[in-house]
Amino acid sequence: MSDVRLTLPDGSVRVVPHGTTGRDVARAISEGLARNALAVRHDGTVKELDRPLDTDGTLEILTWNDADGKMAFWHSSAHLMAEALEALYPGVRLGIGPAIEQGFYYDIDLSHVEGGPQTLTPDDLPAIEAKMIELARRDVPFVRKDIAKADAVAYFQAKNDPYKLELLDGLDDGQITFYEQGNFTDLCRGPHLPSTGPIKAVKLLNIAGAYWRGDVTRPQLTRLYGVTFPKKSELDEFLRLREEAERRDHRKLGKELELFMISPKVGGGLPVWLPKGTVLRRTLEGFLRDEQRRRGYDEVITPHIGHLDLYKTSGHYPYYADSQYPPMTLEGEDDAYLLKPMNCPHHHQVYASKPRSYRDLPVRLAEFGTVYRYEQSGELNGLSRVRGFTQDDAHLYSTHDQLKDEIKGVVDLTQFVFKTFGMDVTTRLSFRDDNADKYGGDPALWERAQREIQDVADEMGLDYFIGEGEAAFYGPKIDFIVRDALGRKWQLGTVQVDYVMPDRFQLEYTGADGQKHRPVIIHRAPFGSMERFISILIEHYAGNFPLWLAPVQAVVLPVSNVFDDYAREVVAALEAAGLRAEVDVSGEKIGKKIRSAEMQKVPFMLVVGASEVENRSVAVRPHGGGEQTVEPLDALAQRLAAQVLSEMGRA
Repeated sequence: MSDVRLTLPDGSVRVVPHGTTGRDVARAISEGLARNALAVRHDGTVKELDRPLDTDGTLEILTWNDADGKMAFWHSSAHLMAEALEALYPGVRLGIGPAIEQGFYYDIDLSHVEGGPQTLTPDDLPAIEAKMIELARRDVPFVRKDIAKADAVAYFQAKNDPYKLELLDGLDDGQITFYEQGNFTDLCRGPHLPSTGPIKAVKLLNIAGAYWRGDVTRPQLTRLYGVTFPKKSELDEFLRLREEAERRDHRKLGKELELFMISPKVGGGLPVWLPKGTVLRRTLEGFLRDEQRRRGYDEVITPHIGHLDLYKTSGHYPYYADSQYPPMTLEGEDDAYLLKPMNCPHHHQVYASKPRSYRDLPVRLAEFGTVYRYEQSGELNGLSRVRGFTQDDAHLYSTHDQLKDEIKGVVDLTQFVFKTFGMDVTTRLSFRDDNADKYGGDPALWERAQREIQDVADEMGLDYFIGEGEAAFYGPKIDFIVRDALGRKWQLGTVQVDYVMPDRFQLEYTGADGQKHRPVIIHRAPFGSMERFISILIEHYAGNFPLWLAPVQAVVLPVSNVFDDYAREVVAALEAAGLRAEVDVSGEKIGKKIRSAEMQKVPFMLVVGASEVENRSVAVRPHGGGEQTVEPLDALAQRLAAQVLSEMGRA
């Protein structure tokens, strides 16, 4: 057989004998890389380290530092946990056990374990962890086997496992693989680690219920979550960050800081903004609204419902039918309406409301538009997963010649936003894959849009990677992935180039040649969902918002009621400078007032007594115990107002 040409990430090419493995290539590069290698990505597909490489293509050696390396590690750990469960609970039935963003889970059925529990409790977890470590230390290989469907069915019939048999029903002969390690065998596509040995540290995190295949009419299984690491020190750091994340949980802080509430009488997934949370949200909206105005956007307001035909034209219905509320019909009318699932079709109607010339373009329409999506109750999570949310949506309509400059302007705005919040940003260019049925429009225009997006990314020096198959159904995207204070990554802002909707909505402008042309649409949302963005901000700052964002920026604390009038005068001076201030005239002792303000995470506590009244000054106590000072009232108001502008990037 002919040799195989492998292109490495640095662009170099290695010609190796047919059947060479990823481990062989890693060892040829360095022994250190071979020791740390977990799997490979061969021509875009992640494979085991010891799988033969039989075709030309790209090759990347994956280690723990690579996301796909972690996925192979955690997928293998799910199999290790299943083996431990079978050893401890003979007769347990296994559902599915995938790797997830941080760790893995396995859905299990304990109802047939003789004399065993119907579910697990936290007290059961240490024994499972210990068994996993015991099994991992054997360092047995994960062995992949191609198997005929009839043999696979016979195996799981003998094992009396209805869940695996149901999974086999959806597979064709010739596509079935088993993976074995030690005494355990599972139906699986892989990939896996070379062996169990690299799994050194184990922590089972929690127990939940999960309906088989997500169907509430099917049996409810026990879902056991876990995480593993190649070093105990990494597990310790993970648990430290997990504890810190729990302390920062936006649901907990949202209640403590009186930002939002979710009432069962209003409905799950429908947050109600409390006064302080409303100030926070309106401050964010005002920040972006002012910046948009500077950059030539026009703001619009569109309804919360729309005619069903509007979403049929766009393709959102029935494309996203499962995540939309059912259409509404009104008595005496034939028309059907839909709770607005997205804003873009409405904006296209604004553009089409009058004739447009090339001289009018670009048209930039912006809206803080509330949309509604159906989420299953088990998926709802505070502000981060809701059923009604507001997007900082905008749609830009440009000529082809203007497109690259408009993309650059939108990217610049998005970068400005995230820089203001001190978040590190990486960029994903989300392109289409080979599954053409997923996408609308002309493939040639897709190629053009993807080329233009990548040109912009290169010209602006963006730190980007390409995600094939991540595009919207109507066009490629630039997605911004931010890292918060805990190192967690979130996909937030997005910029999308759309050649599809102008055709579907017959959008036009008159060009310099007097002929009708289609504009190009840019979809843009720096925050994305206001609700989700605020949930991330709460956790990013642990509720300690910077001065410009804090719902209450300063609280004035008179040492006794004798000084209440001066305290109110201080508040008035701060408000005149554009600051948000309150006074505590509760009559409590000053120590308790300070503790209360600290609990509410107010950035500045301003204590006033006889000396401050006499000198028209305030004693300044920063939140968290910073240096305390005494400052003239007017000078303090000016200083804090200047700090607000500086934090907003507007000094």
